[in-house]
Amino acid sequence: MSSSDADKEKQEPAPDVQPGEIRELVNASGHVQELDRTFGFWSICAVSLITDNAWAAGTGALTVALFNGGPPGVLYEYIVACLFYFAIGAGLAELASAIPSSASVYHWASVTAGPKYSRICSWYAGWWNTVAWAFGAASVSLFGANSILAIYNLYHEDYVPERWHIFLAYLGFTWLCCGIVLFGQRILPHLSNVFGVLCMLIWFVTLMVVAIMPSTKGSGYASNAFVWRNWQNQTGYSSNGFVFLAGMLNGAFAIGTPDGCTHLAEEIPEPKKNIPKGVVAQLTTGFFTTFFLYIALLYAISDLDAVLDSNIVSLPLATIYLQATGSKAATAGLLIIFIIDLTICTPGAYITAGRMLWTMARDDAVPFSNYVAKIDPTFRNQFRATFIIGCVCTVLGCIYIGSRAAFNAFVGCFAILTTLSYVAALLPHILTGRKYIKPGHFYMYGWIGPVIIGTACAYIIVFNVIYMFPYALPLDLEATMNWNVVLVGGVTIFMTAWYLWKRTHGHGDEWRCQ
Repeated sequence: MSSSDADKEKQEPAPDVQPGEIRELVNASGHVQELDRTFGFWSICAVSLITDNAWAAGTGALTVALFNGGPPGVLYEYIVACLFYFAIGAGLAELASAIPSSASVYHWASVTAGPKYSRICSWYAGWWNTVAWAFGAASVSLFGANSILAIYNLYHEDYVPERWHIFLAYLGFTWLCCGIVLFGQRILPHLSNVFGVLCMLIWFVTLMVVAIMPSTKGSGYASNAFVWRNWQNQTGYSSNGFVFLAGMLNGAFAIGTPDGCTHLAEEIPEPKKNIPKGVVAQLTTGFFTTFFLYIALLYAISDLDAVLDSNIVSLPLATIYLQATGSKAATAGLLIIFIIDLTICTPGAYITAGRMLWTMARDDAVPFSNYVAKIDPTFRNQFRATFIIGCVCTVLGCIYIGSRAAFNAFVGCFAILTTLSYVAALLPHILTGRKYIKPGHFYMYGWIGPVIIGTACAYIIVFNVIYMFPYALPLDLEATMNWNVVLVGGVTIFMTAWYLWKRTHGHGDEWRCQ
């Protein structure tokens, strides 16, 4: 095939491109468009909302911040974490506007690092991001499993759930959400719009119930001092400053998915304009919904010790609901709609993880790439890649059986690995003076860009070290051990070994921004 014929093949539009639409080559690497552009602007915003689902993620992992400062720690740590993630989101939006690709940070890192370091930077960015989203899906699936058993626990107070009970519920929830992605490609864009509205409706109902019922049926409201001023360090660390910084992990997990919608760049028209808008919609909506619900929940707490020592599985949210409503029936109702919210939002994690694994397989960057990279002709999606992610999440669930500290490890690994993948693209971007990127529709001109992106990189480097420390003292391998260093280190060692082996077998092309 001649070079001119190859160029024509690369630029052949997707089959569903209609006359008058913009015909755009998405991948600078030259991959032929295989996916239908079934997502519109509103559906991409809906996917951004449900992929992040910040209020559910933040409240499900609330125990992390409650130990690190109590209610004031929850609020202030969340605000500061979000400020840093706004900086990260701005940097990612700039790259997405210049290079809209489903490979996201994996592709961007290959460009921003320049020809000399493109392969190694993209390799680490891609692997870290893919594994991170698998941990994210596993974390939220554990929320669902715990919520299911929490409802049973409400009416059977003598019931002490075994970890294998939670594991079975986890398996059911995992494959339900994964199955939605596997078999629902053709209706996902339409479901996304409905699910986005339903997610916001569930949030609003939860907010109203928790904000109103303490004064009518519950134990009354907490004081302003309790919510905003009374710092409560229950970690065993003597430095409140360190406790504050470590507690920001909860906020990082809640808001930490600014790359979520970027992985759909090949399934949306005009991605250079619409993907940055999706990033903005995700971060702003996630921040405000979570912050307002946090305030309502914290004012509803009448006994913080009961929340932290709750025997309702490992979900302090259930105890807060019970204190807010004073009713087991109302608590069960809130938990049911919480489970519904998780069910409609968790598939977003599988969408992202599956698409990320698929984009890496296209460049022969994962084992059995030829198999993983195939688009299913029946379901018109990355069926094999998504199925593999479901299997990985199943294996991660087995870790929970061995240690109850695994839940915090999943949360921490998601926050650490996603940000490591971001810094692999963002740090070279500013170190090279942003010279390898042609400005897109969104670009931070002058000194603003380097300052914002530099702040994001500094946060990632410093806080990923902090998030490796034990959750509390004294150290207990079963309860307070932080396994993040083991899991993140293990993943990094594996992908380094794989890179060294693949280095002599090729790793796709060195991408350039055209």
